[in-house]
Parts: sequence; structure tokens; C-alpha cells
Amino acid sequence: MSGGERAAVEEAEAEEEMVVGMGSYGGKVRILNGDPSEEMMLLWCLQQPTLSKNNALVRQSSNQLHLDACGRSLSIHHCLEMQGTPGVTGAVMWDSGVVLGKFLEHAVEVGMIGLQGKKVVELGSGCGLVGCIAALLGAQIILTDMPDRLRLLKKNIEANLYGDLRGSAIVNELVWGDDPDPELCNPLPDYVLGSDVIYSEGAVMDLLTTLVQLCGTHTTIILAGELRNDAILEYFLEAAMKEFSVGRIDQAQWHPDYCSARVVIYVMVIKSRENEDL
Repeated sequence: MSGGERAAVEEAEAEEEMVVGMGSYGGKVRILNGDPSEEMMLLWCLQQPTLSKNNALVRQSSNQLHLDACGRSLSIHHCLEMQGTPGVTGAVMWDSGVVLGKFLEHAVEVGMIGLQGKKVVELGSGCGLVGCIAALLGAQIILTDMPDRLRLLKKNIEANLYGDLRGSAIVNELVWGDDPDPELCNPLPDYVLGSDVIYSEGAVMDLLTTLVQLCGTHTTIILAGELRNDAILEYFLEAAMKEFSVGRIDQAQWHPDYCSARVVIYVMVIKSRENEDL
């Protein structure tokens, strides 16, 4: 990138509106306004994700991911050999899941998020790492995924959540776009979490339908994603900004030992919340 291009990107970033707190997240957030293509320019030019190692936080030589979190040593089984298989996501761990899980741990520790006793729904729970960490942080979490992903998810939950827990975790089937079970939305959750859920243009509208169904005026969404395809992310943001206020959480607020230029974290609240608070 030339000096002039970098200057233009940095100027655009400086003009982004910064706010303290969005929904139940108490940290600083960069509000996305206007054309989401500007967000793509900022991410791909400043973070330069394609120059960073893919899955740097997930060992490439083992089907067990070992991670210390919340005073425990977690062991998450995943199918590393399926990492490059088209259409397979839930059986594989990605950096975004590690980043989101450790972000939650750090955010609770410094007081930017409170999960104790909160109802949390996780979308596309996959191998279950994020859900395990949320439960250890005190959340009453429901981990969801498609029917063929639940066996591995349940196995990892049972292997890692034992003994005395601050929170709890159960597994529930959920296909995006379908009507959710009453258990998921009655009452509506305090938080909705997701890692690497923005991966297919064809799934975007179903994902947004489910997010709207699960969101009340008190619900805060936190999504972490791998920066693979700018067109798909831009499509998601453009559609999401019609229903939600969207902000990006700066990496300075992530867990200091678990950052990646290939990952982004967004926080979202349904727009009716803002209208109600005015």
C-alpha cells in the first residue's frame, strides 16, 4: 500500500465514531456508519489479514486443542483433517473461536462484560470452546448448531464441564432461519455469541433472521470472524446495519496474548433498543 493510500485509510479510521459501551458491553467501540465498503478498506489495508498465518492459535499437528482458561485446562477435540473440506465448519477449530473465548475471559476480568447468571445463546457452537468458557464465567448458556454437529459438541461439553461450575451449559439444535425452540427465546437471551458464523453469502440472511428472532431490547450480540472474504463480510454488514447498530471492538481490548490480524470482533444491538432509550 502506498503512503497516500495508507494516509487515506488512517484518516478514515480516525473519523470513525468511538463510543464507550454498546448494549451490555462496557468497552470502547468503533461505530460503523455509512458504506460498509469503507470498513472493508480499513480491515484489509490496516490489518492486512492475508499476510498473517492462518490458524496460528490452533495447533496444526493435533486433533486436540489444549487451552488454559478460567483456571482450567480445556481439551477440545476437533477434526483437523477436515479443515479444507468445503462446507465443513463445525468440526474444525478456527482462530476466531480461540480469540472470542479468551476475549470473554479478559472482558469479564476487567469488568467490561458480566456473564454471571446471564442467559446466553451461542450460534454455530461447533466444537464448543466458546460455550465452555462462557459457562466457566458464570453464563447459563445454550450452545446451538445443526443436527449433524451436535454429537461432537456434546462430547466436548461433557469432557470439559464437570464438577462445580459458576454457570451451566446445555446443547440445542438450531437451524438458522427456522423458528427457534421456545427455550431459546423465552425469555430472550442477554447475550448472543458466535465465532466464524459469517462464512457463506447464502447463509447470511438466515443468520440475520435468527439474530432478529433472538434479540430483545436488552440483548447484546458479540460475533468474532475470520477475515477471509471481504465481499461476504461486506454483504453481511450491509444487511445487518438495517436492523442493528454495529460496532467493532478494537484489538487493544482483546486478551493481550490472543490477538490476530486475521480476526475481527463486532458487537451489535437491535436498533429498537436505541429508540427506546431516547
